[in-house]
Amino acid sequence: MIPNNLRYTSDHEWVHVTESGSVRVGITDYALNSLGDIVFVQMPEPGRDVTGGEPVGEVESTKSVSDVLAPVDGTVTLRNDQLDDAPELVNTDPYGDGWLYEMEPTDPSAVSDLLDADAYAEVIGEG
Repeated sequence: MIPNNLRYTSDHEWVHVTESGSVRVGITDYALNSLGDIVFVQMPEPGRDVTGGEPVGEVESTKSVSDVLAPVDGTVTLRNDQLDDAPELVNTDPYGDGWLYEMEPTDPSAVSDLLDADAYAEVIGEG
């Protein structure tokens, strides 16, 4: 399942532009299938400046630990604190309640340079 209303990175993060213009970030269903069940999530704290393509957090699964990368440059504004006690939300609702953090992009137009659903499907071999 690749929602059409999101943007994607080739590193399997999804990006949703909210009504306020901030960017909500999570990991894709494809990444979850590769990682296995998520058991721990470490996300950046609000106020942290991040650089697109650089690690900002980690997800630990039953199989491995993987970096979460920032999709674009910006500043973290919110983290999903629900994941501290319920990291399984990433497994059960990766595009909804399992989101990881929100950020304010330095250049909002950079989000449009990310992959659309069709391009991401090609990256993962489903296109």
